[in-house]
Amino acid sequence: MISIRYTLLFVSLLVATPFAMAQGFTACESGSAGGYACDSIDLNQRMSLGEMNASYANDIWGWTDPSNGNEYALVGLSDGTAFVDISDPNAPVNLGKLPTATSSSTWRDIKVYQNYAFVVSEASSHGMQVFDLTRLRSVPSPPQTFTADANYNGVSGNQPGGSHNIAINEDSGFAYLVGSNDCAGGLHMVNIQNPTSPTFAGCFSNDGYTHDAQCVNYIGPDADYAGSEVCVALNEDTVTIVDVTNKATPVLISRGLYPSPGYTHQGWFTDDQRFFLVDDELDHSASPTTRTIIMDLEDLDNPAFDFFHFGPNDARDHNLYVRGDYAFLSNYAGGLRVVDISTIESGFVTDAGSFDTYQANDDYNFEGQWSNYPFFPSGTIVSSDQSGGLFILKTTFPITTDSAAPVELPGESGYSLSSAYPNPFADGTRLTLSMLEAQNVTVEVLDISGRRVVTVFEGAVAGGTPLALNVEASDLPAGLYLVRVSGERFTATRRISLVR
Repeated sequence: MISIRYTLLFVSLLVATPFAMAQGFTACESGSAGGYACDSIDLNQRMSLGEMNASYANDIWGWTDPSNGNEYALVGLSDGTAFVDISDPNAPVNLGKLPTATSSSTWRDIKVYQNYAFVVSEASSHGMQVFDLTRLRSVPSPPQTFTADANYNGVSGNQPGGSHNIAINEDSGFAYLVGSNDCAGGLHMVNIQNPTSPTFAGCFSNDGYTHDAQCVNYIGPDADYAGSEVCVALNEDTVTIVDVTNKATPVLISRGLYPSPGYTHQGWFTDDQRFFLVDDELDHSASPTTRTIIMDLEDLDNPAFDFFHFGPNDARDHNLYVRGDYAFLSNYAGGLRVVDISTIESGFVTDAGSFDTYQANDDYNFEGQWSNYPFFPSGTIVSSDQSGGLFILKTTFPITTDSAAPVELPGESGYSLSSAYPNPFADGTRLTLSMLEAQNVTVEVLDISGRRVVTVFEGAVAGGTPLALNVEASDLPAGLYLVRVSGERFTATRRISLVR
């Protein structure tokens, strides 16, 4: 849901240069950073709509290049998707745009699987664009106009056309198009294991229209569904849980309710998949301030409302994501709010920081921040503001935890190695290595007897640049393993747990 407000601001922005603004890093001091209200969140840089040759921004996602650790923002626009290199968050570079597959639209959504971006839009007959992100490694004379590597629009009788959103389970290799013209607006399931040749896999329509969803290989506390693939669908007035292990015959598990729903919009699991945080876009009559709903999903057959968290103003909520002990809430005119959820089992959470990308007000309207992406290993956060463009942010407190694979600067030892994330995992997990000096490195997976079962990496690694180490374990049995990283001047190990 959105209300578009075009002003003369957009006209002036369109004449801007395609590269980063000169504003540079601005610390959050005395409640302000570069004229934006803030609390414990610094502004690295802002890239305006004009710099992306755009008039309106919507969704946002991110990609970390596993070959070198470079980070990219994937910015949804009314007329396409912009790709911005934010490896230096103080000097982002607009690499170019993938134009919309058909017409412009207020709604565009992007997710990533195996170095490919998958883009949907409500634009008529748009389908799903597939873009090879490794093309961003070398872009001469940016910004460029890109073309899609593939386009998907279903099969006869099951054509999504325009879709409101896309969810991707990176552990299973399936995409879920929702709010489309197919499956009564429910889950249109697509096998993307071969990213440039997506194939229709199934349909779930038994609970009607789905606005957004998160789909996971289930590792949560409900033993009845251990190893299943589960989608939590946000279905306008319910939190609907579906077993999608068998795409041909998906099964409705349950429908969760909470007090006074307005429009059940979007949500995200905590890392342990015990709790599910929900935002409701139209619940102002039920709450004078922004209301985040915490659902207890310990028993998937009986999802239970647990408690509310109320924000400091009446801004309308939109999208939220969870990383470790923090939830990142994009609340339209209220901007970004970071909430510490480490106490969630005790029935409360606390505000930890904020950055208001929309300066005009904090009212209950549809203006301001659309979404955010907080999952970069570096800790950089990117957010999209409909009129303000791309904001590159960083908290003044560490948001990375053991479960969220931090990238730390090398200490006196000369190196740092993150914990694995996700962990436990089903098919693949990732660690990040950073070293002061270049050296040859070997990365191996050992079983509990110390026998090498997988060689992940062997070769020279540059100093000063984080290296993502992707551990693929599709052929290994479930159990405990060690990742051993051996350099010329150090050896380190991390424990990982493989589940099925």
